[in-house]
Amino acid sequence: MTVAAAERGTAQSRLRWELLANLVRKDLKVKYQSSALGFIWSLATPLLLLTVYYLVFGFILRNGVPNFAVYLMAGLLPWNAFSTAAVYGCGSVVANANLVKKVRFPTSVLPLSAVGYAAVHFVLQMGVFFAFLALFHRKAFGPQLVLLLPATLVLIVFASGVAILVAALTVRYRDVQHLLEVLLLAWFWLNPVIYGMQLVRAQLLPRGAYWAYFLNPMAGVVTAYQRALYVTPDVPTVVGPQQVLAYHGYGGYLLQLGVGMAVSLVTLAVAVVVFKRMRGDFAEEL
Repeated sequence: MTVAAAERGTAQSRLRWELLANLVRKDLKVKYQSSALGFIWSLATPLLLLTVYYLVFGFILRNGVPNFAVYLMAGLLPWNAFSTAAVYGCGSVVANANLVKKVRFPTSVLPLSAVGYAAVHFVLQMGVFFAFLALFHRKAFGPQLVLLLPATLVLIVFASGVAILVAALTVRYRDVQHLLEVLLLAWFWLNPVIYGMQLVRAQLLPRGAYWAYFLNPMAGVVTAYQRALYVTPDVPTVVGPQQVLAYHGYGGYLLQLGVGMAVSLVTLAVAVVVFKRMRGDFAEEL
């Protein structure tokens, strides 16, 4: 590769990143442009959810699981980030039809901007969650937080693959966006957000199908986040932590994330191939 070609590739890469950043910034401004509180609304949502879950499951619907609100939020926030990226990515190309028709640019940044948009909200909401943990559950800050790094990487790769895939398919098949909404409703229950992971292990491990549960990358992401952020108090409970989490070491979670990353990379590769093959017809289909 010549120096000129290398410089040209670097310039194109820089242009894509700048375009991606501008698209994410535009989406955020559009969402909050008429709002007096702006980004504060992104912080208010997890704060309200935490308060409601803490009151409901701590004082009204006690299920024997200590700090269930923390367990619930630890799984709910990464799932919400994924579903937001998928939904916004699904309509990203269609929503920018005028831009696609009139301007020649790398259209792959459109679904990626949806992932970036979801990532910004996720970071803000995790900031609120960490503030809550610092005030009420300081034991959550320990070496187990290292699991957040590989879990977040799997989340980003898988969300990008799904967003790119559904964005391309939606241009030709508009029913994909409605199908995705239904699938996400069912998909939510395939992740241990509401129920303890030990229940899944007890049912699937004797049948030799426990490994198949983690072919869904989000299951590994959710369980890793819960292991990293959910710390039970040192008091006897009706349902102890061993019935909530599958296990307490790190190796099992890293193995699950490894399976999830393999599936995520395959999903991303397929999505890129499908997008490249279909993008030549985007202007005509739109």
